[in-house]
Parts: sequence; C-alpha cells; structure tokens
Amino acid sequence: MDSALLVHRLHFAFTATFHYLFPQLTMGLALLIVVLKTMALRTNDELYNNAARFWARIFGISFVMGVVTGIPMEFQFGTNWSHFSRFAGGVIGQTLAMEGMFAFFLESAFLGLFLYGEKRMTPRQHWWSAFAVFFGSWLSGYFIIATDAWMQNPVGYEKAADGSVQLASFWGLIFNPWAWWQYAHNMGGAAVTGSFVMASIGAFYVLGQEHREYGKVFLRVGVVAALIFSVLQLFPTGDGQGKMIATHQPVTLAAMEALFESGPGAPLVIIGQPNVEEHRIDNPFIVPKMLSFLTYREWEADVKGLDSFPQQLWPDNILLLYYSYHIMVGLGTIFIAIAVLAAFFLWRGTLFDSKWMLWIILLSLPFPFIANTAGWITAELGRQPWLVYGLMMTRDGYSKTVSAGNGTFTLLGFLGMYTVLAILFLFLVRREIEAGPAAQPADGH
Repeated sequence: MDSALLVHRLHFAFTATFHYLFPQLTMGLALLIVVLKTMALRTNDELYNNAARFWARIFGISFVMGVVTGIPMEFQFGTNWSHFSRFAGGVIGQTLAMEGMFAFFLESAFLGLFLYGEKRMTPRQHWWSAFAVFFGSWLSGYFIIATDAWMQNPVGYEKAADGSVQLASFWGLIFNPWAWWQYAHNMGGAAVTGSFVMASIGAFYVLGQEHREYGKVFLRVGVVAALIFSVLQLFPTGDGQGKMIATHQPVTLAAMEALFESGPGAPLVIIGQPNVEEHRIDNPFIVPKMLSFLTYREWEADVKGLDSFPQQLWPDNILLLYYSYHIMVGLGTIFIAIAVLAAFFLWRGTLFDSKWMLWIILLSLPFPFIANTAGWITAELGRQPWLVYGLMMTRDGYSKTVSAGNGTFTLLGFLGMYTVLAILFLFLVRREIEAGPAAQPADGH
C-alpha cells in the first residue's frame, strides 16, 4: 500500500473513531432524557426532573466535544480525500449539508432551551424541548448513516461527463435500503451505550451510598433500556444488516467469518484464528451449518467463501476485520446476558442490594464504546478495497499531492490535541458526577 494512502487512512480512522465516542453517548442519552422527563410529567416528582437535568449536563459536555471533533472530519474530505470529494461530492454533499443545516441546528438550539430556558416554559413545553433534542440528534444520525450507506451500496446516482457521479434521485439516496438497517443497528448501539452509562453511574451512586435515590432511578431506566436495545441489536437489526451484507457484499461476509471455501452447510466460527496465508482457520470452535441458516434460513444453503472472488477484491485487512466483527458480536452477547440478569434482579426487587451485580454493571461502562467502535471498524474495513463500493477504489480517492510526511505531521498534531480534549472531557464529566444530580446550574434549575 502506498505510504501516503496508509497515513491518510490512519488519519481519518483516528479522527472518526475518536469523534464517534461522543455522538453515540449523546444519541443514547437523548432518548433516555425524554424517558426521564416523561416520568417527571406523569408522577410530578422533582426527582425525575433533577435526574433529567443531570444527564442533560452530561449530554451538553459530550455534544460540545462531538462538535469540536466532528468539524475537522468535514475538512478532511478536502485536505486528505480530495479525489473522492470531486468524484462523489455531488451525491454525499446533499446528506452532509442536511445534517448540518437541519438536524444539527435543531439539536443545538433546543438543547440551549432545555438547559437554560426551563424557567420560561411550562413543564409540558420543557418536555417538548427534550423531545426536540432527541429528534434532532437522531435525525442528524440518519443523514450521516445515509451518507455512509451510499458508499456501501451506491444508489440514486448517474455518471457525469467528467467521470464524477451526480445525484439522480434524492429519495433513492435517502431511502437506500442499506441505510434503514444500518441506521436501526447503529442507533440501537447508541442506545445501548447510553443505557449502560446511565446504569453504571446509578450503580456507582448506590454502591457509594451517595445520591442513592437517583442511583436507583438511573439503574431502573438504564437496565430496562439496556435489555430492550441489547436484544434488538441481535434481532432484528443485526440480522437485517447481516442479510444486506450477504446480498450486496458477499465477499465482506466471507471475510468477516473467515470463510475461505464456498459450499453448502457453512459453519459458524465462534472462536478461531484466521490463517490468511494458508486459507484456513486455526484452533476453530464451530457450530456446523449455522452460518448457512443464519444467512439464508436453510441449513444446507450455499454460502460463498473467499475462494469465489478474485483476491484483489478481498478486504485488505482480513485479520482486523474478523476480530473486530467477533469482538462486536461477543460483547453484544455479554450485554444481553448482563441486561437479562440485572432485569431479573430488578424484577425480584434485589438489584439495589446485590453488590456483585452492581459491580458488574459499574465495570461494564467502557465496553459499549468498544463494541460500537468495533462495529464501525467492521463496516468500513468490510467495504475495502472500495471507497464507494463498486465505483471507486480507496487507492484512487486520496489527495495525491499531500505527502506521507505532511499527513503524519498533522496526525501527530491531532493526537496531541485530542489527548487534551479527552482529559478535559473526563475532568468535566467527573466533576458533574461528583456534584451529583441534585446540583443546580447557574439559573436555578
């Protein structure tokens, strides 16, 4: 691989991965804040209002970090991926502009109202401001997903005389079938992150005997939401996304499963190490015929392996793709187990006194972030060697005049700046957690 191409890929991978740590939290929390505000309206209990305000402050910190780390990605399309921008800008510019003009402004404007305008609104109006923040954040997510979905499954375009692609069907772009399943799976992942973060902080408060009543609220809401969305990640969203990959990117499915040979009754590898040089799996633990059943609902269905495709069209890092996919699936399975067990204790009324279960919930906090990151690595590595699947190779999309040295210099700069931002984020969030949900912001709310 060209050294400059490698640097540009690493550069964008780093900025995108770091950036998405924040939107997944804000999108997950946005839904749960609406839940808390709804409970406040129904019960007229100020406990739920304080809980919603607390998480809105966490939301605001994460939202600002997401904006600060997201803007440089827009510039990277021009600085690091100028050939891709010239080729596909006539299509993806639509969804990126809509994300900025509609969803971003809706989310940010109503977040300001929610945080600082409560005195001037009725309780029901304040609920609507929370809902608008949720709607804006999830709408913003859809436009970004639609952009990526077009790169995975290009639709609604036409070739221009200069070799670029232009938008031929706006509705085709927006209603790309790939986007629906990818969006559902992605937002479910964000909801899992928000749920586990809320439940983890609740466990922290209950274990520490400080802000215990708020901790119980956070645990109840977080555990129930974690159970719902962890199961939905498996079915139907994960199943639907898998079928899209099998239909439109069969070579990606083969690489994700390290299936080197085609044939009927394909097995599902639970554990194993891909040996790409010898085209086999070392030390495998498999479930016979399960991949065929999961993919086509037939035990003897024929599944295409990597041997069905030219090697130059294989994803260029099968090892990382395979392990990222299995980390995502493995953690998703663990999330279901934790959520089911915690929900059972909650139903029995013993969760708040089960210290070992509370410790499991508390220590689970970072793992949804890892699972979501692994999922995005799977999606983006799986598309390789294509930048736009079937239309433009990754090696043709980067800025040819930006050298590897220039790219490395800016990457090191971003590493330094983002380290400072990460420390600042953790400091601000820790301060809010230590202050607790009962702490009042400057305007008295």
